Amino acid sequence: MPDVRFDKYYLYEDLTRILHAYAKEFSHLISIESLGKSYEGREIWLLKVTNFATGSDAQKPALWVDGNIHATEVAPSSVCLYLIQTLVTSYGTDPDITRCLDTRTFYICPRVNPDGAELALADKPRFIRSSTRPYPYDHDHQENDGLVIEDIDGDRRILLMRIPDPNGAWKICPTEPRLLILREPTETGGHYYRVLPEGRIENYDGVQIDLQPTKEGLDLNRNFPNMWRQEDEQVGAGPYPTSEPEVRSLVQFISNHLNIIGATAFHTFSGVLLRAYSYKSDDELPVEDLRTYKRIGQKGTELTEYPTISGFHEFRYHPKQVIGGTFHDWVYEHRGAFGWTVEVWSPQRQAGISEYQYIEWQKEHPLEDDLKLLRWSDEKLGGKGYVDWYPFDHPQLGQVELGGWDTMYAWSNPPPEFLEEEIARFPKWLVWHLLISPYLEIYEASVHSLGDDTYRVRLVVHNTGWLPTYVTKKALEKKLVQGCICEIELPVGATLEMGKPREDLGQLEGRAYKPSSPIRRHADPTKDRAKVEWIVRAPEGGTVKLLARHERAGVVQATLSL
Repeated sequence: MPDVRFDKYYLYEDLTRILHAYAKEFSHLISIESLGKSYEGREIWLLKVTNFATGSDAQKPALWVDGNIHATEVAPSSVCLYLIQTLVTSYGTDPDITRCLDTRTFYICPRVNPDGAELALADKPRFIRSSTRPYPYDHDHQENDGLVIEDIDGDRRILLMRIPDPNGAWKICPTEPRLLILREPTETGGHYYRVLPEGRIENYDGVQIDLQPTKEGLDLNRNFPNMWRQEDEQVGAGPYPTSEPEVRSLVQFISNHLNIIGATAFHTFSGVLLRAYSYKSDDELPVEDLRTYKRIGQKGTELTEYPTISGFHEFRYHPKQVIGGTFHDWVYEHRGAFGWTVEVWSPQRQAGISEYQYIEWQKEHPLEDDLKLLRWSDEKLGGKGYVDWYPFDHPQLGQVELGGWDTMYAWSNPPPEFLEEEIARFPKWLVWHLLISPYLEIYEASVHSLGDDTYRVRLVVHNTGWLPTYVTKKALEKKLVQGCICEIELPVGATLEMGKPREDLGQLEGRAYKPSSPIRRHADPTKDRAKVEWIVRAPEGGTVKLLARHERAGVVQATLSL
């Protein structure tokens, strides 16, 4: 078994070693390849997980799973590792996982953005949004004035700095001196502080302190083709859709693998399951797709305890702005598959704060919430989550204090000791999500002799999956998916008297759109089945080979003797 732990975060070299060890030990279930190279030239690893003895990965319905497209959001790589570990160790004993890998495929990309993660996990960490490529301006052409956020005291943490300032907005909380609270609008005469991220100030004039614009301003999750907008409308979107090699590698692979019926990208934090759309109302979704999204989300909430929400209705960073160019919207709108963004980890819920607004809470919340979080840090994290303020001789500012939340390992990611419990929530939902895919099976394959060396050959196939073969109404609307194709191969000397060598049987329904109860003249017509018949003349007998395939539902074959 690969040497992997779920109470630590792995740098690229160790992650690469672990992934290749899985592929080597479980070669019957896993193959590994590179999707492409990152901006700095690191391989972006992809694992194909299926029982290869029952067919190739591309011949089966598939679910895409990825993580760590944002630099500091490293817990999603561990989500992917835990999923891999669960699949390979439970195959053969867990009936759902065994059936899943026998009939379906996972495509798992644990670290989409290896360059950014290396910075976040370094001994002297740097926190950037995504890629390390300079953007929107070349490094050499940027002004080098202002505060550079970094670890200035070498403790591998980037905290806050509080600086005494009579015009500061903050004061010490009278009931809990470790916390800072806002001074009242008309308040004067107290001891106040200015608060800044930990870092050094380049070209400091002794007066002005501005944050230096980040040299790495890309957000890879704004670079996908759907609803992409330029920098003036969508910060970090890149010069054009899929301009970045990491995004381009994902888009190319997913677009070339028509068997993908759904995709889940893991991020942090908030503890929610986000569904499409991010940029327009639920009213814009086809009714059947919205209902199915909600049903998949309902199961996700049941298994993970994470609420399912709309990106547009409940996860906007500004009430009058929307997000474009995101992965899960692209998967749904351009590929006609169910796309998800899972925000792993909620420190608020860990502290007993519930029913809060995920984005709005960060702008305004009661002091009691801060006190609960502080108690959680004291009691559950041994005080390591919130760092008591301590003096530091800053190279430009002189005496300041460092302290506050260790955001990397209390907010952005679970503390290592909490990691496994958090990521263990997801495998059951992901397996369930893949098992609801359409699945093509043979209902009947038969030969009937008509005399005079003539035979009627019949093939009936049906979709035994929950989803229809087209997966989403959006896929039909966009004409993204072909129908079920049936083919016949004749023996030498035989002729096809009736029928075509290749027939398109159209789409097959699943069970997804049934009502909750069969009332008022309910009927189940056999729209999940399709039939094709051929008349074959074969003077010397032999065998015919039948094949049925659907891009999203798999491949079935039969051989019949005449």
